[in-house]
Amino acid sequence: MAKTCFYEVLGVSKTCTDVEMKTAFRKAAMQYHPDRNPGNSEAEHKFKELNEAYQTLSDAQKRAAYDRYGHAAFEQNGFGGGGTEGFGASMSDIFDDLFGDMMGRRGGQGGRQGGPGRGSDLRYNMEITLEEAFKGKTASLKLPTSVSCEPCNGSGARPGAKPKICTMCGGQGRVRAQQGFFAIERTCPQCQGRGDMIDNPCPHCSGTGRVTRERALSVNIPAGVEDGTRIRLAGEGEAGTRGGPTGDLYIFVSTKPHPFFQRDGADLFCRVPISMVQAALGDEILVRTIDGGEAKVKISEGTQSGKQFKVRGKGMPVLRSREVGDLHIQATVETPQNLTRRQRELLAEFQAESSTKTQPEASGFFAKMKDFFEKNL
Repeated sequence: MAKTCFYEVLGVSKTCTDVEMKTAFRKAAMQYHPDRNPGNSEAEHKFKELNEAYQTLSDAQKRAAYDRYGHAAFEQNGFGGGGTEGFGASMSDIFDDLFGDMMGRRGGQGGRQGGPGRGSDLRYNMEITLEEAFKGKTASLKLPTSVSCEPCNGSGARPGAKPKICTMCGGQGRVRAQQGFFAIERTCPQCQGRGDMIDNPCPHCSGTGRVTRERALSVNIPAGVEDGTRIRLAGEGEAGTRGGPTGDLYIFVSTKPHPFFQRDGADLFCRVPISMVQAALGDEILVRTIDGGEAKVKISEGTQSGKQFKVRGKGMPVLRSREVGDLHIQATVETPQNLTRRQRELLAEFQAESSTKTQPEASGFFAKMKDFFEKNL
């Protein structure tokens, strides 16, 4: 069975850049990863195709050979020098390269790719009220997180001792194996990519260089913050391994549903019931606003249910701006209920006095309906 073109597998053109290829592979690999598709043989096959295609095209020499000879360049060990064996061994390295930074596993300094690792980013979900989003607030958080071990200063070694350079990788954290024309690089199996070995681990952190502590933070929530806003606090995530840099803390803000107001950007919407008499004759009503005050809203004569009235400048503040949204009042005409005998008499008299002028929409609707069916039946 003929193999699918590697460029088609990744969904990119032959002229794509390395960045475009990497982005396409990341998106597809996350979609078809076996962990997300347990028991799905089709997804597993697609995942293997993606890895094979990316391993080939992400290497400049292999890509040049593939562009010239296609799949034939790697058949009968023509260029592969080890076929799928080298591919399987380096699959984890491909994902370390793509996703390591997202999961806090990367962060080596200098030439030591497996040295000190960057700490993981943390996520905190914060729910606030609409009033708090209007005014802004300073929130105090307490969250457990990994911090650098003080006795060993994050090195993982017992105080007074020092980590030793790994003899297998020479402190690089990676080892290379020659296969045919190509050298395959993978994580050092002896030090697990750290680049050094600890003979005397710190008893306080068991050699990890980190301990778990509860930490108190003060977070400023700005006025006008919207639902779903992400606030990044640099360096407030987990401590890095072996003295590596600290990760970040991301706060995701959500707003509780409000009993009266609905928000759309900087504008607020509020449904206000009015009586049939107010709708017919017009009136002036007082409506509470999000800032705690009141606003006068003039109901025009003959208002229909659903009509909106705008109160300027009584909405939400625009984030990091002096602009303010508007408040939209939607009138809902309430039909009278539990009528007394006198009220029924008055409404009956009103109905008797009604005409197409007092109810033009209803009269016009039934006239149009009658005309439609007479023409089409």
